Amino acid sequence: MPKQEYGADSLTVLEGLDAVRKRPGMYIGTTDSQGLMHCLWEIIDNAVDEALAGACDHITVTLHDDGSVEVADNGRGIPVDVEPKTKLTGVEVVLTKLHAGAKFGNASYNAAGGLHGVGSSVVNALSSRLDVEVDRDGKTHHMAFHQGHPGVYSDTDPEHPSPDAPFKRTRKNRPTELEIIGKVSPKTTGTRIRYWADPEIFNDTAEFSYEQLIDRVRQTSFLVPGLRITVIDENVPETGDDSVDEMMEVDAAQTPADDGTGLMDAADIVSAADTAVEDTVEAGEAEARPAAVSAAVETAKVDAARHTHARVEEFRHTGGVKDFVDFLSAGEAVSDIWRITGEDTYEEETQAVGEGGELHAQKVTRKCGVDIAMRWTNGYDTTMRSFVNVVETPGGGMHVDGFLMGLTKQIRKAVEDNARKLKVNLKDSNMRVERDDILAGLVAVVTVRIAEPQFQGQTKDVLGTAPVKPIVTRMTDKQFGEMITGSKRGYKEQSGRVLEKIVGEMHARIQARKTKEVTRRKNALESAAMPSKLSDCQPGNDDVAELFIVEGDSALGTAKAARNSGFQALLPIRGKILNVQKASLSQMLNNKECAAIIQVVGAGSGAGFDIEQSRYHKVIMMTDADVDGAHIRILLLTLFYRYMRPLIEHGYVYAAVPPLHRIALAGSHKGEFIYTYSDDELAGRLADLERRHISYNPDIQRYKGLGEMDADQLADTTMDPRTRMLRRIRMEDAAQASEIFSLLMGDDVPPRKAFIVDNADDFDRSKIDT
Repeated sequence: MPKQEYGADSLTVLEGLDAVRKRPGMYIGTTDSQGLMHCLWEIIDNAVDEALAGACDHITVTLHDDGSVEVADNGRGIPVDVEPKTKLTGVEVVLTKLHAGAKFGNASYNAAGGLHGVGSSVVNALSSRLDVEVDRDGKTHHMAFHQGHPGVYSDTDPEHPSPDAPFKRTRKNRPTELEIIGKVSPKTTGTRIRYWADPEIFNDTAEFSYEQLIDRVRQTSFLVPGLRITVIDENVPETGDDSVDEMMEVDAAQTPADDGTGLMDAADIVSAADTAVEDTVEAGEAEARPAAVSAAVETAKVDAARHTHARVEEFRHTGGVKDFVDFLSAGEAVSDIWRITGEDTYEEETQAVGEGGELHAQKVTRKCGVDIAMRWTNGYDTTMRSFVNVVETPGGGMHVDGFLMGLTKQIRKAVEDNARKLKVNLKDSNMRVERDDILAGLVAVVTVRIAEPQFQGQTKDVLGTAPVKPIVTRMTDKQFGEMITGSKRGYKEQSGRVLEKIVGEMHARIQARKTKEVTRRKNALESAAMPSKLSDCQPGNDDVAELFIVEGDSALGTAKAARNSGFQALLPIRGKILNVQKASLSQMLNNKECAAIIQVVGAGSGAGFDIEQSRYHKVIMMTDADVDGAHIRILLLTLFYRYMRPLIEHGYVYAAVPPLHRIALAGSHKGEFIYTYSDDELAGRLADLERRHISYNPDIQRYKGLGEMDADQLADTTMDPRTRMLRRIRMEDAAQASEIFSLLMGDDVPPRKAFIVDNADDFDRSKIDT
């Protein structure tokens, strides 16, 4: 094989934005939907930076029906004068030059999200067309680009611009003047950027996610109090006036009756296959809204009038991260929302731009603003969101590390100071609070605002500015320390509940570790370690093993004779178990029935639950077909949902469906029986028998409990896989499921009463045992 020559002529130099088009992944991560959304975030972040600078209070994001996206703000507008060094207008510099913009200096932006200076120019490079309009100095300026290069489009219809229209590119190295297309009030300023993502760059599966956009806009409205953001989607089929009225997220302090979303959708939460139980909750908008909100709604309606097919959603909050935590919280609150705020300074060596454009090192003093809100709920999931200058950092970073360090230190200290009250043996090395114990049920939003943050990568997933960590740690140490020790007024009772929950999580983790040691039935010794009342099945059938949780000892006796001991295990419970929705974690662990169920399932509890370690693939609730039996099923479901949720998520939980009636046939069919499962079914079967002239014993047996059946009847109707009917419990939506469990099983009585009254006449009789 001949040796290839390698010289200077082998080198390729990509100028301007060509490098971005050649290697887009370096700038936006991927060229699928994720990269497409990242481009949108870059443009939105630039508008939000204007809001952070105090120059903008309204942003509008429009998803046009031609596939383009437009972001408009009423900020100061991109500069339109000529930049001395490049001899180009500010608009062209911002949109065509990498690492160019006002955010590299210290005058225009003290804290901003788009600090790498590549956001707008990268989006321009990866767009088949980009149009920008700037309102400034009493005029509206316009400029267009094709794949990052400036020029002029000859649109057939200026009202409907297209990337396919003829394009004349501006000659290289020739200054491009902005086109003035109109006049505005001298006080009117702002920027509008509309772009069409280039299909040559993004793959066929790339598409905009409306849900991601709404989530991002909502979180931004929390992080920049007072900023109004309107989202218009022209891609929704016309549905009438309702498409305009899906309106507002408003600060809870402004509208106490509102739930934060304005509307509460139907909740199809925990239901069973075939005859699933479905409860629907509908809540209307708040009866009264402030004048400012009403005005905003009317403004959005006017915007929507121009887009008859558009759906419009608008967001504005004034409570900041406190409102954000309230929005993210699910389940019953263990504490109020606690706040850590403050500002400190640090020194950092940075590269400054001199008058001649040269770089030189200098030490500067930076300000670091910290704003953290947190709350503990009675669940075990952790919801933590972190941000730097409103840019989310999913990977955390120095600010999160500092917060967790201070949090862990103060909680461990508080537990040690209250060891006797919390029943913690400090001499036991295993009884040490770990970070996972603290994070269980924690909802927190951690934000910092700093100038020129250092991120790990252009996608800004992790904050790397090291001096931020000790600042956040010190503030957390001081302010949270006063809260958790109860020395701050009004926090004593709350701190006690928080510490009790965290210690309960510690005990649960320790217990889970012990339980795992006896989870798999490998020998007789392990099986003997289970509760004495467990009638276990034979080892070796793990993949098909079933656990029947049986109500009462009388039913247990019949079930023992009816079961197939090869793969069916029985665990009796004595009546109604503890309502874990109202109880603390320690109370749940101390309850014999709850502890026995957790131990028998063998996969732990809470955050440490491991579905792979479950000893059974079916956990079947077998209770009487009456009101008490239904209540016991709900209590069991509450236990599974709060502490063994993966059982429900993986479809391991079932409800047995025992019959309510037995019809004994007579005449030529004597000795045959028909079982029915509801009053309506009974009436229908009796009518069918009479129509077919089949006689039956009029003394129809009504089962009041499982104990009234003999073993053969129980096996045929309820336990034998060949003839039984089971209802699989499924969970459609975790957040809505949490709300429903809190509503129906929690301490707050008035909402539960209102729910029962409102839905008393709206239920399906076929889904209850009657």
